[in-house]
Amino acid sequence: MRITQIGNQIAESALSLVGIRIMTEEPHYVGSPLRDGVELRRYGPRIAAETTVAADEDRARSIGFRRLANYIFGANHRAESIAMTAPVAQQSGREQITMTTPVAQSRAVGDRWTIRFFMPSKWTMDTLPKPDDENVALVTVAGETVAVLRFSGDRSPAAVAARSDQLLKTLQDNGVEADGEPVSWFYDPPWTLPFLRRNEIVVPVKAQST
Repeated sequence: MRITQIGNQIAESALSLVGIRIMTEEPHYVGSPLRDGVELRRYGPRIAAETTVAADEDRARSIGFRRLANYIFGANHRAESIAMTAPVAQQSGREQITMTTPVAQSRAVGDRWTIRFFMPSKWTMDTLPKPDDENVALVTVAGETVAVLRFSGDRSPAAVAARSDQLLKTLQDNGVEADGEPVSWFYDPPWTLPFLRRNEIVVPVKAQST
């Protein structure tokens, strides 16, 4: 069994290199195109594990990821393993909780950044194990309407800033009012070939009349 589990992890890592995601749930949404590659999406409420880090954007992403990974790898009050298929994976003999994508990063205040892992839809606040780390919290993310710009390749702070400006300009040009700050969503691990990565810039917007 252990050999099979290790083999599965190696296979998943190899597939992620070329942008193939397997067994990865994404939060459900209803979408409609706007223009210039921008999509409007309506998400319902969902649960996330989150942490806030005081650091520059890249370092905050790395630190936050490690904190949340520790939680899903068993640093919780039930020592329960939560397996991620993207961007990392862990399997054990315990009950499995497969984390969804994307991984979200948003600016809190100043150089403080909030990193989120979204939890699978079958779990509730009552059934998810509580984190051991006081810097990790389980939160309910309210339903929202967002504008999304998808891109591949570079996801450095400069690239994220440029795509954020592009999205905000498209919204302004189309009379759509932003209702919050841009958030970065990442679907692939760092080793995925850049041109195959799925990255998104997301901005909450005022609900559109039909």
